[in-house]
Amino acid sequence: MNDDRSNMPFWEHFEELRKRLLLALIALVMATVASFFFAENVVNFLTNPVGGIETLQSIEVTENIGVFTRVALMCGLIIALPVIFYELLAFIMPGLKPSERRWVISGLIFGSIFFLIGVAFAFYVMLPRTLDFLLTFMGVQTIPRFSSYLKFITSLIFWMGIAFEMPLIVFVLAKIRIVSAQQLLKQWRYAIIIIAALSAVITPTVDPVSMGLLMVPLIALYFVSVLFAAIAGGKSKTVEPTS
Repeated sequence: MNDDRSNMPFWEHFEELRKRLLLALIALVMATVASFFFAENVVNFLTNPVGGIETLQSIEVTENIGVFTRVALMCGLIIALPVIFYELLAFIMPGLKPSERRWVISGLIFGSIFFLIGVAFAFYVMLPRTLDFLLTFMGVQTIPRFSSYLKFITSLIFWMGIAFEMPLIVFVLAKIRIVSAQQLLKQWRYAIIIIAALSAVITPTVDPVSMGLLMVPLIALYFVSVLFAAIAGGKSKTVEPTS
């Protein structure tokens, strides 16, 4: 069954996309404004691994308000992510087959779950080990700076949440025949180079140790994605009835 939107002219598609992006932006703004009411509690929670907010120090006059705003923006983005994904998927789904739509909708639901799993992994597994290494390196007493610490931890948490969606996204893409396990496995060398470049950009510090600590789980997730693609591609493709 064909969707009416397949016959829409280009500018109507563009207008539809503009409306979807506007709704996603409104959701992001509303979620960020709401996050200002509990951002301080989130800051207190995020500073627990280093002994609380009282163990940190600020240097610049505007540093505290900058950190508070950064955390509110991060919370707003996380809260608004399901709406953002929905609006983008609502734009592309009319062009998909019924079976493909089911996989995309399932991907939206489980994508949010996988994101939260990635956030939890970053905070409870990666962060304690990373901080223990960085703060005790060479035995020099280290008093973290407020903005540097929050920038480091929020970047780590957010990007690990995004990274944990990689296997699920690849599974959906393989299910609708956009990628395959063979393609991903063949390009693994290029993938590692891209991951290294992304890790260098994402890591808020310049030391190679932090970059390496981020690269290892990203590389592991890439090969997990290959496995997910193999599982998705191993099943026979359903033939859609035409009308």
